[in-house]
Amino acid sequence: MSFNNLDQLYRQVIMDHYKNPRNRGELADGDLTVDMNNPTCGDSIQLQMKVEDGKIADAKFIGEGCSISMASASMMTQAVKGLEVEKAIELSKLFSDMMQGKEIDEGDFDLGDIEALQGVSKFPARIKCATLSWKAMEKGFKEQQDK
Repeated sequence: MSFNNLDQLYRQVIMDHYKNPRNRGELADGDLTVDMNNPTCGDSIQLQMKVEDGKIADAKFIGEGCSISMASASMMTQAVKGLEVEKAIELSKLFSDMMQGKEIDEGDFDLGDIEALQGVSKFPARIKCATLSWKAMEKGFKEQQDK
């Protein structure tokens, strides 16, 4: 597949998650709620997660923002469901490295749709958009651990 075709496919995946977000909504019984925003461009998110026996049982988000931030939140909530908290944090660090343009080793992870966001690394101003929901997740787990 040529680079142009791959780029077009990735754009389609991002737009699909933006127009048809997965896990958009609120949890009635979430264990943690985190509000974050990106003042640079106005993106905002509220991430809610339910953790049972050290695993993410459910994750939902509400928010407003650009296609990159909302698609990334959709992809992230899909990817972390069922993962142990530690694995979700590892995935977040892997994603952060990918956004910084670093070579990554997926290891045990299947990035799936998340790979569509790798082109964002070429646009430094958009990296914060893509990482907003991931940083919210990390912040939530850190706050929960500090309690």
